[in-house]
Amino acid sequence: MKEQILTNAKLILADEVVNGSLVIRDGKIADIDTRNSQLPQADDLSGDYLMPGMVELHTDNQEKYFTPRPKVDYPGHLAMATHDAQLIAAGITTSFDSVALGDIVGDSTRVEKLDAMIKAIVASEKAGTNRASHFLHLRCEVSFPGLMEFFERYIGEDLVKLVSVMDHAPGQRQFPPENIPKYREYYQGKYGFSDAEMDVFITEQQANSAQYADRFRRTICEVCNDRGIATASHDDATLAHAQESAELGMQVAEFTTTLEAARASHELGLKVLMGAPNVVRGGSHSGNIAAAELAREGVLDILSSDYYPSALLQAAFMVAKQDNGYTLADAIALVTRNPAQASNLFDRGELKTGLRADLVQVHRHAVMPLIQRTWREGRRVF
Repeated sequence: MKEQILTNAKLILADEVVNGSLVIRDGKIADIDTRNSQLPQADDLSGDYLMPGMVELHTDNQEKYFTPRPKVDYPGHLAMATHDAQLIAAGITTSFDSVALGDIVGDSTRVEKLDAMIKAIVASEKAGTNRASHFLHLRCEVSFPGLMEFFERYIGEDLVKLVSVMDHAPGQRQFPPENIPKYREYYQGKYGFSDAEMDVFITEQQANSAQYADRFRRTICEVCNDRGIATASHDDATLAHAQESAELGMQVAEFTTTLEAARASHELGLKVLMGAPNVVRGGSHSGNIAAAELAREGVLDILSSDYYPSALLQAAFMVAKQDNGYTLADAIALVTRNPAQASNLFDRGELKTGLRADLVQVHRHAVMPLIQRTWREGRRVF
């Protein structure tokens, strides 16, 4: 690969934004200069921002392309191509595609399509048809009785780089005892249960959580720690939840629901991950803590697009403009360096010599930041 020079750019570095040039050689960042290049072959970015490619730790965006309509299956290679294209157009060059091992309803579409989805993700990555780098994020529903069979089946896959543990049973994390009426309303509407059927459903879910959750959570964390795979908690709500997550060796606290849990997680060394849609929409769709409030408290570490890829860049720029202590460099780290390091990917996520030339050119339009071009390892892919 020939040398490339990108110049007249606002370079978003780890701690500051500087004007200058960046040199790409053999797919890596070879040099960074705070002067504009005078060489005729240099590519003029016209003063646009140049930032690292974004690292997405938690997205189930691919699900909608595998099953675009109820009872409609789509070929896996096309589903992945569409998902991948949307990520690259959003400036995401590394994606942890989240797949749910188990669900609150055992025969759900997620469970039914699990094997086909994982095979498609792995096959597309091995075939080299993806433009972004794709890894697997195993989301483990610890109150699901059949979880460990799925976990043992997939944990040995090379693409597994992140595992999260979650418990969506009534009375737990996202649905503490005082929110069980909201749980009832949500799932009764989703599945069309009668009042009597909903009573049985709640009792069964609570019994499953009591029987399996703690044992499964501890076993999964032990296995992942032994294998050097990063782990994440999910929907922690209390100090006790955060302390348990830290004791189990977790690196990430996904979607903490309260300031108490977020502050404790951050202080205990876990990276607090919140949804970019939470920032863009101005708050949590489920009534939990707003990501902007965590930023004001200085305990927001990572943003995830979750279900809406283009929200990631928008949210980072919004955080940088809000009333908090985050500079633009700090805000961009929420979607680049911080998620990369939390998942043990130390070869990307920062404009630094020797790292991968995963890059995004961003034009700061008056309406919103716009992706102009995306590079993966020095090769333009958008």
